[in-house]
Amino acid sequence: MAPEPLIFEQGSAGRRSARLPECDVPVRDASELLAGRRLRKRLDLPEVSELDVVRHFTRLSHMNYSIDTGIYPLGSCTMKYNPKVNELCARLPGFARLHPLQPESTVQGALQVLFEIQSMLAQVAGMAAATVQPSAGAHGELLSLMIVREYHLSRGEPLRQVVLIPDSAHGTNPASAARCGFKVKAIPADARGLTDVAALARAAGPDTAAVMLTNPNTLGLFESDISQICRIVHDAGGLVYCDGANMNALLGLTRPGDMGFDVMHFNLHKTFSTPHGGGGPGCGAIAVGAALEPFLPVPVVTCGSDGAYSLCFDRPQSVGAVHSFYGAFLVALRAYAYMLTLGPEGLRNVAEMAVLNANYVRARLRGLFDIPQDRACMHEVVISATRQKNENGVRALDISKRLMDYGIHPPTNYFPLIVPEALMIEPTETESREALDVLCEALASIARECSETPEVVKGAPHTTAVSRMDETAAVRNLDVRWRPAGV
Repeated sequence: MAPEPLIFEQGSAGRRSARLPECDVPVRDASELLAGRRLRKRLDLPEVSELDVVRHFTRLSHMNYSIDTGIYPLGSCTMKYNPKVNELCARLPGFARLHPLQPESTVQGALQVLFEIQSMLAQVAGMAAATVQPSAGAHGELLSLMIVREYHLSRGEPLRQVVLIPDSAHGTNPASAARCGFKVKAIPADARGLTDVAALARAAGPDTAAVMLTNPNTLGLFESDISQICRIVHDAGGLVYCDGANMNALLGLTRPGDMGFDVMHFNLHKTFSTPHGGGGPGCGAIAVGAALEPFLPVPVVTCGSDGAYSLCFDRPQSVGAVHSFYGAFLVALRAYAYMLTLGPEGLRNVAEMAVLNANYVRARLRGLFDIPQDRACMHEVVISATRQKNENGVRALDISKRLMDYGIHPPTNYFPLIVPEALMIEPTETESREALDVLCEALASIARECSETPEVVKGAPHTTAVSRMDETAAVRNLDVRWRPAGV
């Protein structure tokens, strides 16, 4: 059966999905309400019924891919299943209908949630205190570096202007450092795929403000030299920041504070149950050691001796506020419900299953693709399509496009940058062995196609609503405006 035409090409003059009452505002025409330049002379919108609208958007929803419909192995983004009960908590009227300007006495429950989630995050991090103000991971990075800067200034060391960043770091790390006014110095990886400790030691000095380290790193490997790295930077007078985007691999197993980190960020929208993607909402909560606690942003949620919670602004060394009001409260609430539900053992199980699943995928794909670091990984595994490219001209991008024909969302492409033709796979802890087998068997089938019918892979996807585009042209000539047919 032929598909129905898009809603914009449907309709009939006079057809309506709703009828609005007559305007009761005493004006002669719309130009008295809006400036004439904001009024269009003609508005070519489709005239359709409510059923037309419902069918259109339902049809569009079926074209979307989601974690509710299939595995989402998007490495470095942790697109995992999030329990629906946490969404119900976020919709409770007592939380969802709060106003940020209400008196503190009327929002004691919300303040308690914030106070306790910060305490929980500090415990998970092995640090002294935490805040959930930042609205994204990069925002948490920026706040962390603002605190680093204020710490050095408070000690009379304004010349500490250099941030050391391994070349396997997340791309937002150097951007955050530069935005905060620091100079960035790259540190290479060694043959093991880990931070080159000798190069780091040579780079660390009196101008070092901090090192930004992702652990496990973007190859999915645990930085086993972390104690030595922290000692080198601390001996040079710098601080050590942990990019916690990969915290899924560490929960309940080890704590960044115990490794020697001074400050870190979490992604509550990746690790602690808020659905990730779509531009938000998010929370890049940070945790700090005792030496950095005075610099946390205001307001700080406190609990008095009488058990009452309040917002404290009397923090003379604070870097100031970094978010309107107190951040994305309902994101923190979801994380609070998630952590209470799982408890310490449940959080540990999250990490154990994430690591187990990634290593299962690594073992199943061995021999089909190159694996630059084919040894025990953490929560994600990085494979390479270098062999497929060299032998048959099939790129990592082609393999990802072909995976869509198998009904599976592609993994991350071309990251980390230090691995040519990289495909980063993060199966997450919520996928079953059966689901992982579906993913691995699809990739095995595509690996055979790369040798036997490479043109099929190069031309993929073949079954999706939109076929392969010229991505360069699409970016350079962005067109997001609908126009009637023929216009």
